[in-house]
Amino acid sequence: MDIATTAAILFIVSAGLLAIFGVLKIINFAHGAWLTVGAYCAVVTNGLGLSTWLALPLAFVVGAVLGGVTEWVIVRPLYARPLDTILATWGLSIIIGQLVTLWFGRDVQFTENLLSGTIDVLGTPYSLYRIFAIGAALVIGLGFACLLEGTRLGLSARAIIMNEALARALGLDTTRIRLVTFMIGTGLAALAGVLLTPLTSVDPTMGVTWLIGSFMLVMVAGSSFGALAVTCLLFGGAQVLVSTFISPILGGITVAVLSALVLRISSKGFSRA
Repeated sequence: MDIATTAAILFIVSAGLLAIFGVLKIINFAHGAWLTVGAYCAVVTNGLGLSTWLALPLAFVVGAVLGGVTEWVIVRPLYARPLDTILATWGLSIIIGQLVTLWFGRDVQFTENLLSGTIDVLGTPYSLYRIFAIGAALVIGLGFACLLEGTRLGLSARAIIMNEALARALGLDTTRIRLVTFMIGTGLAALAGVLLTPLTSVDPTMGVTWLIGSFMLVMVAGSSFGALAVTCLLFGGAQVLVSTFISPILGGITVAVLSALVLRISSKGFSRA
Protein backbone atom coordinates (compact mmCIF):
# COMPACT_ATOMS: atom_id res chain seq x y z
CA MET A 1 0.00 0.00 0.00
CA ASP A 2 2.85 2.39 0.72
CA ILE A 3 4.29 1.71 -2.74
CA ALA A 4 0.94 2.37 -4.44
CA THR A 5 0.17 5.52 -2.46
CA THR A 6 3.69 6.92 -2.82
CA ALA A 7 3.52 6.38 -6.58
CA ALA A 8 0.14 8.14 -6.64
CA ILE A 9 1.48 11.14 -4.73
CA LEU A 10 4.50 11.41 -7.02
CA PHE A 11 2.22 11.27 -10.06
CA ILE A 12 -0.06 13.99 -8.69
CA VAL A 13 2.89 16.27 -8.00
CA SER A 14 4.56 15.66 -11.39
CA ALA A 15 1.51 15.71 -13.69
CA GLY A 16 1.37 19.50 -14.07
CA LEU A 17 5.08 19.72 -14.86
CA LEU A 18 4.76 17.00 -17.52
CA ALA A 19 1.72 18.67 -19.09
CA ILE A 20 3.81 21.77 -19.77
CA PHE A 21 6.94 19.89 -20.81
CA GLY A 22 5.08 17.54 -23.14
CA VAL A 23 3.57 20.31 -25.27
CA LEU A 24 5.78 23.35 -24.73
CA LYS A 25 9.10 21.47 -24.45
CA ILE A 26 10.24 23.64 -21.56
CA ILE A 27 10.85 22.87 -17.91
CA ASN A 28 8.79 25.11 -15.65
CA PHE A 29 11.12 25.65 -12.71
CA ALA A 30 8.38 27.67 -11.00
CA HIS A 31 6.50 24.37 -10.52
CA GLY A 32 7.46 24.21 -6.85
CA ALA A 33 6.24 27.77 -6.34
CA TRP A 34 2.81 26.89 -7.77
CA LEU A 35 2.68 23.92 -5.39
CA THR A 36 3.35 26.33 -2.54
CA VAL A 37 0.68 28.75 -3.76
CA GLY A 38 -1.84 25.91 -3.80
CA ALA A 39 -0.91 24.84 -0.28
CA TYR A 40 -1.42 28.38 0.98
CA CYS A 41 -4.85 28.44 -0.67
CA ALA A 42 -5.69 25.68 1.81
CA VAL A 43 -4.23 27.80 4.64
CA VAL A 44 -6.40 30.75 3.59
CA THR A 45 -9.61 28.72 3.36
CA ASN A 46 -8.94 27.23 6.79
CA GLY A 47 -8.20 30.69 8.18
CA LEU A 48 -11.60 31.85 6.91
CA GLY A 49 -13.26 28.92 8.63
CA LEU A 50 -14.09 27.18 5.35
CA SER A 51 -13.61 23.55 4.41
CA THR A 52 -10.26 22.53 2.95
CA TRP A 53 -12.18 20.88 0.11
CA LEU A 54 -13.03 24.36 -1.16
CA ALA A 55 -9.31 24.99 -1.54
CA LEU A 56 -9.14 22.43 -4.38
CA PRO A 57 -11.09 24.45 -6.99
CA LEU A 58 -9.73 27.71 -5.57
CA ALA A 59 -6.14 26.54 -5.96
CA PHE A 60 -6.71 25.32 -9.51
CA VAL A 61 -8.24 28.64 -10.56
CA VAL A 62 -5.57 30.73 -8.83
CA GLY A 63 -2.77 28.59 -10.27
CA ALA A 64 -4.28 28.69 -13.78
CA VAL A 65 -4.79 32.47 -13.75
CA LEU A 66 -1.31 33.20 -12.43
CA GLY A 67 0.09 30.67 -14.87
CA GLY A 68 -1.66 32.40 -17.75
CA VAL A 69 -0.14 35.73 -16.78
CA THR A 70 3.28 34.06 -16.44
CA GLU A 71 3.06 32.47 -19.89
CA TRP A 72 1.98 35.71 -21.50
CA VAL A 73 4.49 38.02 -19.82
CA ILE A 74 7.55 35.85 -19.12
CA VAL A 75 7.52 32.53 -20.96
CA ARG A 76 6.07 33.37 -24.38
CA PRO A 77 8.98 35.58 -25.54
CA LEU A 78 11.45 32.85 -24.54
CA TYR A 79 10.14 29.73 -26.30
CA ALA A 80 13.03 29.79 -28.75
CA ARG A 81 15.50 30.08 -25.83
CA PRO A 82 14.70 27.15 -23.49
CA LEU A 83 17.70 27.74 -21.22
CA ASP A 84 16.57 31.32 -20.65
CA THR A 85 13.08 29.98 -19.86
CA ILE A 86 14.51 27.75 -17.16
CA LEU A 87 16.35 30.70 -15.60
CA ALA A 88 13.30 32.96 -15.88
CA THR A 89 10.93 30.48 -14.23
CA TRP A 90 13.49 29.73 -11.51
CA GLY A 91 13.79 33.44 -10.80
CA LEU A 92 10.01 33.68 -10.72
CA SER A 93 9.88 30.88 -8.15
CA ILE A 94 12.25 32.83 -5.91
CA ILE A 95 10.08 35.94 -6.22
CA ILE A 96 6.91 33.99 -5.42
CA GLY A 97 8.60 32.40 -2.41
CA GLN A 98 9.58 35.81 -1.07
CA LEU A 99 6.11 37.24 -1.64
CA VAL A 100 4.57 34.27 0.22
CA THR A 101 7.03 34.84 3.06
CA LEU A 102 6.20 38.54 3.15
CA TRP A 103 2.47 37.82 3.32
CA PHE A 104 2.34 34.74 5.58
CA GLY A 105 5.69 34.79 7.36
CA ARG A 106 8.24 31.99 7.67
CA ASP A 107 6.35 30.00 10.29
CA VAL A 108 5.34 26.45 9.49
CA GLN A 109 1.57 26.10 9.20
CA PHE A 110 -0.81 23.17 9.20
CA THR A 111 -4.23 22.75 7.64
CA GLU A 112 -7.29 20.67 8.31
CA ASN A 113 -6.98 17.16 6.89
CA LEU A 114 -9.11 16.51 3.83
CA LEU A 115 -9.86 13.00 5.08
CA SER A 116 -8.94 11.72 8.52
CA GLY A 117 -9.02 8.27 10.04
CA THR A 118 -8.03 4.83 8.86
CA ILE A 119 -9.56 1.95 6.97
CA ASP A 120 -8.87 -1.76 7.34
CA VAL A 121 -6.87 -3.24 4.47
CA LEU A 122 -6.56 -7.01 4.85
CA GLY A 123 -6.98 -6.62 8.59
CA THR A 124 -4.43 -3.81 8.92
CA PRO A 125 -5.48 -0.19 9.56
CA TYR A 126 -4.24 2.15 6.85
CA SER A 127 -4.53 5.89 6.27
CA LEU A 128 -7.79 6.72 4.51
CA TYR A 129 -6.27 9.82 2.94
CA ARG A 130 -3.36 7.95 1.35
CA ILE A 131 -5.87 5.59 -0.27
CA PHE A 132 -7.80 8.64 -1.46
CA ALA A 133 -4.55 9.82 -3.09
CA ILE A 134 -4.61 6.73 -5.32
CA GLY A 135 -8.10 7.68 -6.50
CA ALA A 136 -7.01 11.29 -7.08
CA ALA A 137 -4.06 10.13 -9.21
CA LEU A 138 -6.36 7.90 -11.26
CA VAL A 139 -8.80 10.76 -11.83
CA ILE A 140 -5.99 13.07 -12.98
CA GLY A 141 -4.51 10.40 -15.25
CA LEU A 142 -7.87 9.45 -16.79
CA GLY A 143 -8.76 13.12 -17.12
CA PHE A 144 -5.65 13.75 -19.15
CA ALA A 145 -6.28 10.68 -21.26
CA CYS A 146 -9.79 11.92 -22.07
CA LEU A 147 -8.48 15.43 -22.73
CA LEU A 148 -5.81 14.24 -25.15
CA GLU A 149 -7.92 11.63 -26.91
CA GLY A 150 -11.42 13.06 -26.85
CA THR A 151 -11.21 16.84 -27.26
CA ARG A 152 -10.15 19.26 -29.96
CA LEU A 153 -7.65 20.82 -27.57
CA GLY A 154 -6.09 17.42 -26.96
CA LEU A 155 -5.90 16.68 -30.66
CA SER A 156 -4.26 20.05 -31.28
CA ALA A 157 -1.81 19.51 -28.43
CA ARG A 158 -0.84 16.12 -29.84
CA ALA A 159 -0.29 17.70 -33.24
CA ILE A 160 2.03 20.29 -31.69
CA ILE A 161 3.93 17.56 -29.83
CA MET A 162 4.51 15.63 -33.07
CA ASN A 163 5.26 18.57 -35.41
CA GLU A 164 4.59 22.14 -34.32
CA ALA A 165 5.63 23.69 -37.64
CA LEU A 166 3.20 21.49 -39.56
CA ALA A 167 0.44 22.15 -37.02
CA ARG A 168 0.93 25.89 -37.47
CA ALA A 169 0.89 25.50 -41.25
CA LEU A 170 -2.45 23.68 -40.99
CA GLY A 171 -3.96 26.70 -39.25
CA LEU A 172 -3.81 25.70 -35.59
CA ASP A 173 -3.53 28.59 -33.15
CA THR A 174 -0.40 27.33 -31.41
CA THR A 175 -0.15 30.46 -29.26
CA ARG A 176 -3.57 29.85 -27.70
CA ILE A 177 -2.87 26.14 -27.26
CA ARG A 178 0.41 26.90 -25.50
CA LEU A 179 -1.37 29.38 -23.21
CA VAL A 180 -4.14 26.95 -22.28
CA THR A 181 -1.67 24.12 -21.73
CA PHE A 182 0.48 26.26 -19.46
CA MET A 183 -2.59 27.30 -17.46
CA ILE A 184 -3.68 23.67 -17.06
CA GLY A 185 -0.19 22.69 -15.92
CA THR A 186 0.12 25.45 -13.32
CA GLY A 187 -3.46 24.87 -12.16
CA LEU A 188 -2.66 21.20 -11.60
CA ALA A 189 0.50 22.14 -9.72
CA ALA A 190 -1.49 24.36 -7.34
CA LEU A 191 -4.11 21.61 -6.97
CA ALA A 192 -1.33 19.18 -6.05
CA GLY A 193 -0.20 21.65 -3.38
CA VAL A 194 -3.57 21.35 -1.65
CA LEU A 195 -3.49 17.57 -1.90
CA LEU A 196 -0.05 17.55 -0.24
CA THR A 197 -1.11 19.54 2.83
CA PRO A 198 -2.36 16.51 4.82
CA LEU A 199 1.03 14.83 4.29
CA THR A 200 3.41 17.70 5.03
CA SER A 201 3.64 21.02 6.78
CA VAL A 202 3.16 24.23 4.80
CA ASP A 203 5.98 26.76 4.54
CA PRO A 204 7.29 29.14 1.83
CA THR A 205 9.98 26.70 0.66
CA MET A 206 7.97 23.47 0.70
CA GLY A 207 7.80 23.30 -3.10
CA VAL A 208 11.57 23.15 -3.68
CA THR A 209 11.98 19.52 -2.61
CA TRP A 210 8.99 18.41 -4.66
CA LEU A 211 10.28 20.33 -7.67
CA ILE A 212 13.53 18.36 -7.72
CA GLY A 213 11.77 15.00 -7.59
CA SER A 214 9.20 16.03 -10.19
CA PHE A 215 11.89 17.32 -12.54
CA MET A 216 13.76 14.01 -12.42
CA LEU A 217 10.62 11.94 -12.94
CA VAL A 218 9.59 14.05 -15.94
CA MET A 219 13.05 13.79 -17.49
CA VAL A 220 12.80 10.00 -17.30
CA ALA A 221 9.17 9.84 -18.48
CA GLY A 222 9.57 12.24 -21.41
CA SER A 223 6.23 13.49 -22.74
CA SER A 224 4.13 10.41 -21.95
CA PHE A 225 1.70 10.27 -19.03
CA GLY A 226 1.77 6.48 -19.26
CA ALA A 227 5.54 6.53 -18.90
CA LEU A 228 5.19 8.93 -15.97
CA ALA A 229 2.80 6.53 -14.21
CA VAL A 230 5.24 3.63 -14.71
CA THR A 231 8.17 5.76 -13.55
CA CYS A 232 6.35 6.87 -10.41
CA LEU A 233 5.38 3.27 -9.60
CA LEU A 234 8.90 1.88 -10.09
CA PHE A 235 10.84 4.72 -8.49
CA GLY A 236 8.26 5.30 -5.76
CA GLY A 237 8.33 1.58 -4.96
CA ALA A 238 12.11 1.61 -4.79
CA GLN A 239 12.02 4.65 -2.49
CA VAL A 240 9.61 2.92 -0.12
CA LEU A 241 11.64 -0.30 -0.03
CA VAL A 242 14.94 1.50 0.56
CA SER A 243 13.41 3.73 3.25
CA THR A 244 11.78 0.75 5.01
CA PHE A 245 14.56 -1.83 4.90
CA ILE A 246 17.77 0.20 4.62
CA SER A 247 17.58 3.88 5.60
CA PRO A 248 15.07 6.73 5.26
CA ILE A 249 17.97 9.02 4.36
CA LEU A 250 19.01 6.80 1.45
CA GLY A 251 15.36 6.47 0.52
CA GLY A 252 15.20 10.22 0.08
CA ILE A 253 17.80 10.11 -2.70
CA THR A 254 16.54 6.94 -4.39
CA VAL A 255 14.55 8.77 -7.07
CA ALA A 256 17.56 10.96 -7.94
CA VAL A 257 19.95 8.02 -8.17
CA LEU A 258 17.62 5.89 -10.29
CA SER A 259 16.84 8.82 -12.59
CA ALA A 260 20.53 9.45 -13.16
CA LEU A 261 21.12 5.77 -13.94
CA VAL A 262 18.22 5.54 -16.39
CA LEU A 263 19.22 8.74 -18.20
CA ARG A 264 22.83 7.53 -18.34
CA ILE A 265 21.67 4.39 -20.13
CA SER A 266 19.07 6.08 -22.33
CA SER A 267 18.98 9.83 -22.86
CA LYS A 268 15.24 9.61 -23.61
CA GLY A 269 14.43 7.67 -20.44
CA PHE A 270 11.37 5.46 -20.56
CA SER A 271 9.79 7.45 -23.38
CA ARG A 272 11.88 5.51 -25.90
CA ALA A 273 9.87 2.39 -24.97
